[in-house]
Amino acid sequence: MTKPQVKTEAPAAVRDGRPSLRRDVSGPALLAGLVCVAVSFSGPLVVVLAAAQAGRLDQGQTASWIWAVSIGSGLSCLLLSWWTRTPVIAAWSTPGAALLVTSLGDYPYREAVGAFLLSSVAVTLFGVTGLFGRMMRAIPVGIVNAMLAGILFSFGAGIFTSVKNAPALVLGSFAAFLLARRFVPRYAVPVALVAGAVLAAVTVGLPLHPGQGGPVRPELTVPQFSWAATVGLALPLTIVALASQNAPGLGVMRASGYDPDDRLLIGATGGLSVLLAPFGSPGVNLAAITAAICTSPESHPDPRRRYVAGMSTGVLYILIGSFAGVLVALFTGLPAALIAVIAGVALLASFQGSLIGAVTEPFGRDGAVVTFLVTASGMTLFGIGSAFWGLLFGVGTHLVLEAGRGEKP
Repeated sequence: MTKPQVKTEAPAAVRDGRPSLRRDVSGPALLAGLVCVAVSFSGPLVVVLAAAQAGRLDQGQTASWIWAVSIGSGLSCLLLSWWTRTPVIAAWSTPGAALLVTSLGDYPYREAVGAFLLSSVAVTLFGVTGLFGRMMRAIPVGIVNAMLAGILFSFGAGIFTSVKNAPALVLGSFAAFLLARRFVPRYAVPVALVAGAVLAAVTVGLPLHPGQGGPVRPELTVPQFSWAATVGLALPLTIVALASQNAPGLGVMRASGYDPDDRLLIGATGGLSVLLAPFGSPGVNLAAITAAICTSPESHPDPRRRYVAGMSTGVLYILIGSFAGVLVALFTGLPAALIAVIAGVALLASFQGSLIGAVTEPFGRDGAVVTFLVTASGMTLFGIGSAFWGLLFGVGTHLVLEAGRGEKP
């Protein structure tokens, strides 16, 4: 079987007909992979754990979830980076996990797994058929950004609503985040986590429990399907995955000079998500923020050798995810106030970008504002969460006010 035609220039080790991973490996690329994984597990993982807690998952189910998204992300990074010779970075969807924080508890876990499976199938189909671009053109980008901003709003607000419970911890951790964002922005979230953990230890206590070592035993859950979970979970997860993860992920690669095959990348990550959904994975997508680490010149001056950073990321994801039970035991010992502030600062850039994207263009701004307000309200109706209703009311508002008027008055 021959490999597909890759649109980027072949790496040096391939042009002369002698592929050599050993020749392309470099210290900066391996370090970029380490930083990428450290950022993923220090910030976004807290959001995943918050979602698991909101859904009342036990420790075994939570460990299985983290195992599934870690293995899916790792295999995607490792295999796709090797196959395409470009730094393909995949990860779980932090905005998707944020959506689950507000919605997962409304459905039985088996129905949620069914929604994960349906969403993964939908993402795969959109990817391999090329329908992704058509869907993105059908819904105004401002409304999609407004839905995401509404989902993330509670996390940003949660930083400050938790001040009353542990003021020194929250304000100190937030101050550490701001200072790191000013001087070492790449490490801002890990710095906030370390500072918060130290402050927690000297103020409210830090009862960490390492738990048992050894590999995770994934828990298979037979999916169950319901209309409410399909509309309230699967649909918003699909839109978030495509619009807020895969689209920016492709954009980061293109901005770095690559020309990725979107059908291959979205189809492959979606296919892995289908296989891992019964183990608790809500989906594996292309990454954006962490992808910028591995696609930048800091990974390697030669763009043709940065694929090693993607492979390094994949190997580390697989190794760490295989022992996810230890991570769950450690992170569940973190105080609620610390989880709130770390989740908030980890999502701050995403909230800022989505809020700007929601109101930048005057055309459709009314629909975007309605979408944001409905989604941020947390309303539920007929057992369906606010993300769907935000889209529905936002698109409805847009059609009433803007249909037929064009983008320019």
